[in-house]
Amino acid sequence: MTTSDPVLTKAAKPRATHPVDEILPVPKLAIYGFQHVLAFYAGAVIVPILLASSLKLSTPQLIHLINADLLTCGIASIIQSIGFWKIGVKLPLLQGVTFTAVSPMIAIGVAHGNGTNGLLVIYGAVIIAGLFTLFAAPYISRLIKYFPPVVTGSVITIIGIALLPVAATDAAGGAANLHPESGRNMAYAIGTLLLIVVIQRVFKGFMATIAVLVGLVAGTVIAYVLGDAHFTNVSSSAWVGVTHPFYFGWPKFSIAAIISMIVVMLITAVETTGDVFATSEIVGKRVGAKDIGRALRADGLATTIGGVLNSFPYTCFAENVGLVRLTRIKSRYVVASAGAIMIVLGVLPKAGALVAGIPNPVLGGAALAMFATVAVVGFQTLSRVDFHDHRNVVIVATSVGLAMYVTAIPDVAKAVPSWAQVLFGSGITIGSISAIVLNLIFHHVGKSYGPAIAGQPGDLIRLDEVNEMSKDEFVSAFSGLFQGPNWVAARAYSFRPFADTRVLRRAFQDAIFSANDEDQLALIRDYPDLGADSVHDDPASLRDQSSLDLLRLAEGEHEELGSLTAAYREHFGFPLVVAIRDEHGVDDVLRRGWERLGNSRNQEHAAALIEIAKIAGYRFDDRVASANPIHSARDRFATRS
Repeated sequence: MTTSDPVLTKAAKPRATHPVDEILPVPKLAIYGFQHVLAFYAGAVIVPILLASSLKLSTPQLIHLINADLLTCGIASIIQSIGFWKIGVKLPLLQGVTFTAVSPMIAIGVAHGNGTNGLLVIYGAVIIAGLFTLFAAPYISRLIKYFPPVVTGSVITIIGIALLPVAATDAAGGAANLHPESGRNMAYAIGTLLLIVVIQRVFKGFMATIAVLVGLVAGTVIAYVLGDAHFTNVSSSAWVGVTHPFYFGWPKFSIAAIISMIVVMLITAVETTGDVFATSEIVGKRVGAKDIGRALRADGLATTIGGVLNSFPYTCFAENVGLVRLTRIKSRYVVASAGAIMIVLGVLPKAGALVAGIPNPVLGGAALAMFATVAVVGFQTLSRVDFHDHRNVVIVATSVGLAMYVTAIPDVAKAVPSWAQVLFGSGITIGSISAIVLNLIFHHVGKSYGPAIAGQPGDLIRLDEVNEMSKDEFVSAFSGLFQGPNWVAARAYSFRPFADTRVLRRAFQDAIFSANDEDQLALIRDYPDLGADSVHDDPASLRDQSSLDLLRLAEGEHEELGSLTAAYREHFGFPLVVAIRDEHGVDDVLRRGWERLGNSRNQEHAAALIEIAKIAGYRFDDRVASANPIHSARDRFATRS
C-alpha cells in the first residue's frame, strides 16, 4: 500500500487539537492556574466581606463565608471549563460571585433581621434562583439572535471600562484604605503595570505568558521588604476549615426574595453571555445558542451549589477574561487547575490568608492591564459593526454613556425606587440591558427600512429602498461615486440584495476589479489630473482635492505638481490617481507620485484602481453622512463654529 492510499493517509493524519482543548504539562498548568487565582482572589472575597459587614456577622462567620466562597468558586470553575452533559461551555472561563447580587442580598438580609436569619433567607432565594437558571437556560439561550456584534461589542466594552474604576481603587490603596494622594501606592501600581509591560515586550514564550504572575509576586516582595505587605493573618488562621452543606442552618424561603434573586440571575445571564462571546473572540472558537445554554446551565448549577454550600450566585468572571487575552494561554484546563487551587484554598485558611496578603496597589496595577484588555476585545468586536448605520451609533453611544454614568456616580441608584436599584446598581447591568433593549427597538420592533445611505434629511434613500430600485434608478443614485461611465454602478446592481452598507460598498469594489482591462482603463482615464483647473467643474473631484487645498497651492508646489502629473500621464498613458483624503500633506503626494513613476504599467494600472475604490469609499461616506441626522447635525455645528 502506498503512502498516497486514502485510507492510510486519513488514519495517519493526526487530528488538530484546538488550543482551548490543549492539556498542558502539569507544572505549566499549576503556574498558569495560580496566576489566575492571584488575579481573581480580591474580587472573589469582596462579596462575602461586604455582606458580612452589612449583616453584622461575626469574624468567624466571615472567615467561613470566605472559605465557602473559594471552595464553591473552584467547583464552579471546573464545571464551566471542563463541562459534562449539557452543562459548562468548555472555555477558559473562571467563575466567581456576581457583584450584581450584592445590593439585593444585603436588602434581603436586612429586611429579615440581619445575622443568620437574614443569611438563611438569602440562601433560600439563591437556591431557587439557581434552579430557575439551570432549567430556563435553553430558553434564554434562544435569544442569541438578539445579540449581534453591536450588542456583544457594547457589553464587552462596558464590562472592561466599568471594571477599570475597581482596579483604580485598588491601585489607590483599596476601598477600605483609600489614599489616592499616596505616592507609594502609585509607585506600587505603576511599577507593577510597567513590569508586566516590560516582560511582555522583552521576553517571549513562557516568560511572557506569566508576566502578570511575575508582576504580582515582584510587587508583593518589594512591598514586604518596605513594610507595606503584611502576612500576620497567616499564623492566626487555622490549617483546615471545611465547610459543609447548610452550615448556618436550613434555608428559608421568601417569595419577594426569590423574585429579586431571579431578576439578578436574568441580569447576570446577560453578563455571562458577554463574557462567553468575549472569550470566544480571544480563543478563536465560535459559539452559538447551545454554547450559551451550556454556560448558563453552569451558572445555574453553580449558584444552586453555592446556596447549599453557604455561598452566593455565580457567573463568569470578566476579570480573568482579560488575563486570557493578555497571556494568550487559551487552554480551558488552566482554568480548571485554577479551580483546583481555589478548592485547596477553600479548605486551607492559611493558604488563603497568604494570598490575601498581596497589597491592593500591586493588585490594582495588574488589574489595570487586565480590565483594559477586556475593553480592547470589545473594540475588536465593535469593529465589525456597520457604523454608517446611525442606529448602531445610537445603541453603542447610549449604552456606554449610561454605563459610565452609573459607574462614575454609583449613588445615582438612590434616585430610583428600591425595586429598580438592582438595575442602576451596576454600570455593567444598566449598560448591557440598554444595549439589548435599544437593539430590539431599532432593529426588531416595527418596520425598518434600513440605514439611510443617501439623500438629505426629509428625502432619504434607505437600504431597503435601494434593494427595491430598478437598475436605472440604482445607476442614477450611485453613478456619482465614480468619474465618467456608469458601468460600475450598473454592474454593482447585480449583487443585490445588500444586507448592509458594507455589502453595498463591496459590490462597487467587486464591480471595478472584475471588469475587463479596456473598461478599467477607460474608467481611470476619466479622472482629472491633480490640481487641474478642470476640477472646478466637477463637485465630487473638487471636494476630494480640496482636502489638501490642491487648487490653492503656492506657485512652486503647483508647478511641481503639474510637472509630476504631466510626466506620469506621458509615461503611463493615463492620469495619476490618488485618494487625496488618505494623504497627510502635499509633500507626501509629490514624493509618492515621483516614486510611482518607477513602477511598471501593470502595477500602476492596479494601483489606480485601488485609489479609485478608495475615492469611491470616501464619496460613499459623504452620502451616508449627509443622510445621517447625527452626522448632519454635527456638520452643521462645525460649519457654524
